[in-house]
Amino acid sequence: MPQLRVNEIFFSLQGESRSAGLPTVFVRLTGCPLRCGYCDSGFAFTGGEWMEIPEILAAVAGFEPRHVTVTGGEPLAQGRCLELLSALCDAGYETSLETGGMLDISRVDPRVVRVVDLKTPASGECESNCYDNIRHLRPRDQVKFVICDEADYRWAREQLQQWRLPQRCEALFSPCHGRQDAKELAQWILRDRLPVRFQIQLHKYLWGDERGR
Repeated sequence: MPQLRVNEIFFSLQGESRSAGLPTVFVRLTGCPLRCGYCDSGFAFTGGEWMEIPEILAAVAGFEPRHVTVTGGEPLAQGRCLELLSALCDAGYETSLETGGMLDISRVDPRVVRVVDLKTPASGECESNCYDNIRHLRPRDQVKFVICDEADYRWAREQLQQWRLPQRCEALFSPCHGRQDAKELAQWILRDRLPVRFQIQLHKYLWGDERGR
């Protein structure tokens, strides 16, 4: 029976993306090949327990959710993640995937909303971006930029134009918690008339770094 290493399964409010604020079950898978400087889930690099997909589905069902997000770590680093995503869709959940953007998203079930992070220079992992993923983005997907400073902002603005991202899907600009002032980022977006969604990490303001939130 296919298994995945699961770091935690918990019920919380979605803190980011188009569905921010909605009650959501998070399935956090263990492992990630990246080491971003602003990572807030380093605890998910190791540990967790092996679970079969029916076990994961049973744990999710216990919360009676409508929305489920598969995250990490980097969930696509585990090949069985694709099967899990399809199984969640088959079970009737509105399913999303949070991925760091360095691994191929083309085989992800088309029913899944893919939230793809394009790593900015200040993340330390900009060279890991798989730009081929951009051509697989659909209108219901989202591409996210975590902005750490003004240089990151200028770089992200260039990516919007170079790849015509607003014509492909929704683009999200998020201030890096503790590094980039949120108001300043909002002012830059308004100044440049960028067609992006400004977002903050809602869960950080509610619960800080508390696990399972």
